[in-house]
Amino acid sequence: MELDGNEYAEDISSGGKSNFFSVSEKWAYSSTGVFLGNDRAEYIASNKFSLNVTGPEYYQTARLSPISLKYYGLCMLKGSYKVQLHFAEIMFTDNETYSSVGKRIFDVSIQGNIFLKDFNIAEVAGGVGKGITMTHDNVLVNGGTLEIHLYWAGKGTGAIPARGVYGPLISAITVTPNFKVDTGRRLSALAIAGIVAGSCAFLLLVLLALRKMGYLGGKDLEDPELRGLELQTGYFTLRQIKAATGNFDPANKIGEGGFGPVYKGVLSDGSVIAVKQLSSKSKQGNREFVNEIGMISALQHPNLVKLYGCCIEGNQLLLIYEYMENNSLARALFARGLAYLHEESRLKIVHRDIKATNVLLDKDLNAKISDFGLAKLDEEENTHISTRIAGTIGYMAPEYAMRGYLTDKADVYSFGVVALEIVSGKSNTNYRPKEEFVYLLDWAYVLQEQGNLLELVDPSLGSNYSKKEAMTMLNLALLCTNPSPTLRPPMSSVVSMLEVHGKAWHGLVPSVPHSVICCVGAWQGMAWAGAQRASVGDVLCGCAARHGMGWCPACLSDDMLWCVSDVWCMAERWHGLVPRWRDGRTLHE
Repeated sequence: MELDGNEYAEDISSGGKSNFFSVSEKWAYSSTGVFLGNDRAEYIASNKFSLNVTGPEYYQTARLSPISLKYYGLCMLKGSYKVQLHFAEIMFTDNETYSSVGKRIFDVSIQGNIFLKDFNIAEVAGGVGKGITMTHDNVLVNGGTLEIHLYWAGKGTGAIPARGVYGPLISAITVTPNFKVDTGRRLSALAIAGIVAGSCAFLLLVLLALRKMGYLGGKDLEDPELRGLELQTGYFTLRQIKAATGNFDPANKIGEGGFGPVYKGVLSDGSVIAVKQLSSKSKQGNREFVNEIGMISALQHPNLVKLYGCCIEGNQLLLIYEYMENNSLARALFARGLAYLHEESRLKIVHRDIKATNVLLDKDLNAKISDFGLAKLDEEENTHISTRIAGTIGYMAPEYAMRGYLTDKADVYSFGVVALEIVSGKSNTNYRPKEEFVYLLDWAYVLQEQGNLLELVDPSLGSNYSKKEAMTMLNLALLCTNPSPTLRPPMSSVVSMLEVHGKAWHGLVPSVPHSVICCVGAWQGMAWAGAQRASVGDVLCGCAARHGMGWCPACLSDDMLWCVSDVWCMAERWHGLVPRWRDGRTLHE
């Protein structure tokens, strides 16, 4: 279509989540994400409120995406271009109804450089239904491709006036060169036809020869779920990966996960990589493949494994990651990575499969969380997600394994199990000291009741370890594996407890026998409260009563087995025990 003397390619595809579509031979786009709580959301927005939209006709409609929307200008000449982005907010109203309180905030980058930060169309344009053009006068194109990336900032409204109206929105894009395009002398139609026919015939012969020699498998992009994934991250050819892994030589196999085998590889430039392999014949695997790319390409954190790219050829689906020299925790800690997923990233994510084999160690023994194939977005408006149960038996929280009730506290439970495995040097699912115990965790609860938790410490350590640190880790592990999800701490609190263990906790030593360390802080983001003194008849450790906390860090102190409270002692409530000091005296002795 032509408007204002400019020729525009129509973008009318209804494709949505994890979708790639070639608008024409000049433009393509990639859309990633799903609208939370609305599986039937439209990805083409229209002026459904009949707003009096100012400006050209293209402001009447717009392309909408839940998270990430990328446009690619293809086969462009090298040089400087003027890029104009045309916006109009047509999904909200300007009346006094609830439809007027919606707020859309997103970022825009061009060629990988931030152009608009926390951009609000209605705010910049001076209201809804008003067209506005944002211009970048000097965009350099060197590699033949122009990339325009619109990305939801994780701010604004997510369910007003309806679910599926947040995320980036754009009406049109205008790109004009800042240089004179030399069209040159035109060939005749007959000459062009002859050149094209000869080139096609030659290319066909080359492709047939390469296929016969086994160098070409042909991309398998018939499944719409896989289409365009290579544009979201780096892309590797199957030939590159075969050369790097020795044609998937069993000698280079370094692991086996739910996704499939993992191989070590070395690229031609000397870079060491890890390759996860999955057969594209598995439909369940396809979904996990798409999910893992979508999740991890949107996240960056020192405690998350880095994704270099993917390969989709023939019957092969491959993910290429950074190589972790020290394998996994199964052959520390990754608490910061989980805290980032739950509370710090723009996308709040529940991993669903935290276990020792999914926590990898680099050459400096830094822990990094991997395998996001089962990860789920955590919708902030809901208290939990009801979902199909998926994960690893022995690491799944009971409320999730039995009822499909999923919150970020399911990851906290899995973290507690892995922490217990780290200290004990035993597998939760394989260690059975007695026939009546199914898991290592069962045995831990019995030892906790008996006051003998240190029996769990890995015997290979001998006496070369700190008993205080071991008790802290063991009590923290049991705190995280509480049967009730509301009584488990958030991961930010776990990180705080691990970080201050050697500083704040050891410095808060009670000066009288019946005082208690009341560490009010990690749960509510407050400073550590220090020692709280009380007499025998008082309700000690009153932080639970005063602050509505379901647990108390005093349980992890170095001076008592349990927090000493007649009313609020969780240990007494869970196990029917009388609170007592380390020397065996009960509270009233």
